[in-house]
Amino acid sequence: MIADVLAEAAEKMTKAVDVAKEDFATVRTGRANPQLFQKILVEYYGTPTPLAQLASLQNPEARVLIITPYDKSALKEIEKAIVNFPNLGANPNNDGEIIRVTMPELTEDRRKEYVKIVKGKAEDCKVAIRNIRRKAKDDLDALKSEVGDDEVARAEKELEAITKKHVEAADEALKKKEAELLEV
Repeated sequence: MIADVLAEAAEKMTKAVDVAKEDFATVRTGRANPQLFQKILVEYYGTPTPLAQLASLQNPEARVLIITPYDKSALKEIEKAIVNFPNLGANPNNDGEIIRVTMPELTEDRRKEYVKIVKGKAEDCKVAIRNIRRKAKDDLDALKSEVGDDEVARAEKELEAITKKHVEAADEALKKKEAELLEV
């Protein structure tokens, strides 16, 4: 039972770190990256639909992304969704067939702003990890009467080690993204 609680906590913490890494990928660096556009939802026949389901994304140059919609009638909606997406600052150009998105050069102030956004996402990840730890600790405390105090104390030490490992993974991902953002 203790092993189940620890395994579940480790799995949830890993998912929290993975979600943070996905969120980091949506914060742009100086390059155009198709992952930046993964979270963009386009109003398609009244339903918010992920951009990746409506179009193919190609990256021919460092700061240019070409979006080819599968349905040409969605061009205007895709363009509007890109313009309205926060923290992107992209300039979409529609030629009737494709949308060419040119990413502007990042200023130093903008880079620092993005670093703050990424740090906030990392902190959200750490909070999620701590909440998972708290729930697992409560579950372990509930097992005290069945398995004994010593077993629970050992499991709590193991839980702390798991938590520390995942917080460090989140910090490492943050460092990588921060270096990527500040690189000119």
